Amino acid sequence: MLHLLIRSLLAPLARLLYRPVVRGAENIPGRGPVLLAANHRAAVDTAVLGIVSPRPVKFLGKAEYFAGKGPKGRLFASFLTALGYVPVQRGNAKAGLAALAAARSVLDEDGVFGIYPEGTRSLDGRLHRGHTGVAALALATGAVVVPVALSGTEKVQPVGKRVPRIARVRVRFGTPLDFSRYEGLGASPAIRRAVTDEIMYAIMELSEQEYVDAYHARPDAA
Repeated sequence: MLHLLIRSLLAPLARLLYRPVVRGAENIPGRGPVLLAANHRAAVDTAVLGIVSPRPVKFLGKAEYFAGKGPKGRLFASFLTALGYVPVQRGNAKAGLAALAAARSVLDEDGVFGIYPEGTRSLDGRLHRGHTGVAALALATGAVVVPVALSGTEKVQPVGKRVPRIARVRVRFGTPLDFSRYEGLGASPAIRRAVTDEIMYAIMELSEQEYVDAYHARPDAA
């Protein structure tokens, strides 16, 4: 019920306020497992993707966000679930495996999963080297990968600002990438690296960002 409320009321309101310019949404297949692999400019990127995608999109969310007590905590957890967040534990040695398992469960049910291969939002505006989790998911599930470029979200919510501002947002969905030619080779680190680099190149072409062949430090480590 809450999911329908968000899709039918809040999403149109957000589109009216931010007037997102969307190109290539028809590139998202109407059925089957899909990975939306996007650059990451701001915390609001996830909400934007959920609003403009023609299909519901799932994302990973910190498990502690769902652990609130009382009516307020339960309502917030329900709101996050309606937005498409899937709770996953983070901050331990098994966190990466848990995240991949949660994402795979969405794709195994022919859903759409949103992922930021850079691993964190860009603090310098450049596109950084992608982590190979996106390739592992694509190769393990057979999901097509749709590259996505977001721009303007860094003006909606600049680094350090909690309250979103009004600014024009642009979203470009690229041509789907099919990696079925690598079927059975997903265990190879070299193949996962090659697939990830191909995805990042597609995102770079869409976003026109400067590319840096190095992982971006997480904000708390920068």
